[in-house]
Amino acid sequence: MPYRTTAEVIDRFNRAFVTHAPELLDDLVADDCVMEAVQPAPDGERVEGGEACLAFWRALAGNRATRFNPEEVAVAGDRATIRWRYRYGDGPADSVRGVNLMRIRDGLIVEALGYSKTEGGILS
Repeated sequence: MPYRTTAEVIDRFNRAFVTHAPELLDDLVADDCVMEAVQPAPDGERVEGGEACLAFWRALAGNRATRFNPEEVAVAGDRATIRWRYRYGDGPADSVRGVNLMRIRDGLIVEALGYSKTEGGILS
């Protein structure tokens, strides 16, 4: 496998979701990858292991009823932040905004923590 920079990994990761091409993810995930999905609250589903993370992301990327739009990507060393909007319908309220905090090692994703804006107020 040729070495990939953090920016190259994140660009390909995002393209998999934007273009509904889950096969782009196949050699981007480390065997010891850990991810936390944005749901269910409060901590999100924790997925451990490369095969499990890949299966989760492949299903999401392949869902043509949804649209993923990266709004901003920031890369610093082995870390990346992806600010995004995920649309699951055609109405103005049929989307959610969020962020993924990613960590790359040796050209592979080893950590992906997802956070999103949710309905409801913050307890005071």
